[in-house]
Amino acid sequence: MFDPEWDEGCPSCTAAADEMSDGLRRHLSSRDTTFAVVSRAPLEKIERYKASKGWTFPWYSSFGSDFNYDFNVTIDASVAPVMWNYRTLEELDQVGMGWLGEGSSEQPGYSVFLRDGDATFHTYSMYARGAETLGGSYYFLDLTALGRQEEWEEPKGRAASARANVPDFRESESR
Repeated sequence: MFDPEWDEGCPSCTAAADEMSDGLRRHLSSRDTTFAVVSRAPLEKIERYKASKGWTFPWYSSFGSDFNYDFNVTIDASVAPVMWNYRTLEELDQVGMGWLGEGSSEQPGYSVFLRDGDATFHTYSMYARGAETLGGSYYFLDLTALGRQEEWEEPKGRAASARANVPDFRESESR
């Protein structure tokens, strides 16, 4: 969500984080569950961006650690073998995503943990389109006649200005 070199969080991750309401977090808390975000940016950058967005959820920095590499959301072949969405680099290349083996990138993903006393267990991870489940806007849009208003949707032309297949909710420049 936030590379150490960036000045702001990724737009699509920001869109998802915007949907993490205090009400949702209260409902999770009532079931002994906490939502938190972990990014590689230094804590000072995270705190500044978090304040600018008015977010109240816990957001931690993994700056200088392997955390994001260990859970396959920071992809850099020079640091760890490339694995994303449970696919190796060879498998990613076969589906047109071999570019993930070039350089370093931050990719969407969520991991779930269970804490039992002093022990912590990694119980689940999801990536790519699966990560949309933690928002809600796309699911509501999918119920409507105009849908997500992305250029890949059929039938073509049902939305006045189709958007790229990029998960963010910034206002369209043509509106």
